Amino acid sequence: MGATPRTVTIVGAPLDLGQGRRGVDMGPSAIRYAGLEERLTSFGCQVVDRGNLATREPEALAIGDERARFLSEILDACARLAELVADVVADGSLPLVLGGDHSIALGTLAGLRQAAGEPGGVIWIDAHGDLNTPETSPSGNVHGMPLAAALGLAGAAFGHPGLDLPAVDPRRVVLLGVRSLDPHERSLIRETGIRAITMTEIDRIGIERAVLEAIDRASGPGFVHVSLDLDALDPEVAPGVGTPVKGGLTYREAHLACEDLAESGLVGSLELVEVNPILDRENGSAAIAVELAASALGQSIL
Repeated sequence: MGATPRTVTIVGAPLDLGQGRRGVDMGPSAIRYAGLEERLTSFGCQVVDRGNLATREPEALAIGDERARFLSEILDACARLAELVADVVADGSLPLVLGGDHSIALGTLAGLRQAAGEPGGVIWIDAHGDLNTPETSPSGNVHGMPLAAALGLAGAAFGHPGLDLPAVDPRRVVLLGVRSLDPHERSLIRETGIRAITMTEIDRIGIERAVLEAIDRASGPGFVHVSLDLDALDPEVAPGVGTPVKGGLTYREAHLACEDLAESGLVGSLELVEVNPILDRENGSAAIAVELAASALGQSIL
């Protein structure tokens, strides 16, 4: 089993400008309320909570370009998150970022790149690819674009002085559990060499083989980050997400994936995104997020 981190620093990023359904801004509070700190300290983690990043409310803002709604405000928030994440890494702590919608991953990855001084790898556990651009997005929602932006492939509109891009090496990007891709995303996967392990492939080879390959592909210099969108799980398991897609990971598959990640000892940062308490049942999806975070950070049955 991988060593339990000396200190885990929680950073809340309650941003919901990147998608069209309200509620994910309450995700960080829901995950904390589900007992995150208590669970992590129960198996030896020292936990520091840096509170929540201040974010804007969509009602008070102009949408801007319909192809990338609220992009200016999202980039500003991501730049502030990047600075926080880089500071956490500089302190020798493991960043645990709580979303918010998945657009916050751009800030997390940029901060990790800033701290490492070079691009790294990411295991993107998600039903979706999040590889759209303003030109290809069918919705204009930025939460479908952060991985393309982190790769430096989302265009000049994503340029920001506080974001050091590209933050990740496409050869070290793995999509795990993906089952809903747009045509441009499929093309980008083929062109860049990103490894996409679909749910169909997981059905065929099993979750452990899939995760071990993901770890092998993502490993290398700089950093290895795990970005976990709760919609990677089947909606029957985690209903409290904004963009559910049937046929996702089971409860045990998700836990085994996180347990394998912990055992690898390679995970230097983690984020949990897209928990929407408004769509949830008795905060159950947030509770699952807590359980998966514990598994990914070293909690074991024995």
